[in-house]
Amino acid sequence: MLDFKIKRVLVDPGSSVNIIQWRVLEQTKLTGSIIPATKLLDGFNLASVTTWGEILLLTNAEGVMKTTLVEVVDGDMGYNIIMGRPWLHEMKVVPSSYHQSMKFLTPEGIKKIRGDQPAAREMNAKSVSSSKEKERTT
Repeated sequence: MLDFKIKRVLVDPGSSVNIIQWRVLEQTKLTGSIIPATKLLDGFNLASVTTWGEILLLTNAEGVMKTTLVEVVDGDMGYNIIMGRPWLHEMKVVPSSYHQSMKFLTPEGIKKIRGDQPAAREMNAKSVSSSKEKERTT
C-alpha cells in the first residue's frame, strides 16, 4: 500500500468495507488526506464504531495497482488494514481461507498471494484472549 509495506493485513470476504487504523495513517503522515465522512460500522469488533473519514489509497498486490477507498477508524482492531469485498471485487480475487491464499488474474497471468500462517495463528490467539478478557470485564 502506498510506498510502504504494511504488515498485519486481513483479507476478509465478510467485510462490506475496507478499513485502516488511524495510527497507520499517522505513521505514514497521511492524515491530511482523509476525506471527512462519518459512517457507522455495525458489527465491527463485536460493537458499532463511527469512522473518522475515508481515504483513497493506492494498493499494490503483486504488481497490480488499484486506487482503493478505505474507511478510517480509531482503536485497536488487531490488524492494520482490513481489505473487504470492495477491494476483492475490484481485484477479481478468489480467496481461500482454508489455504490462506488468494489468486487473481493479471496481464502476466494468474498471481497468488499466500498468507503467513504463524502470524495468522498469533493474531487469532490475541483476538481470542482479548475476547475472553472483554467477557470477564462485562
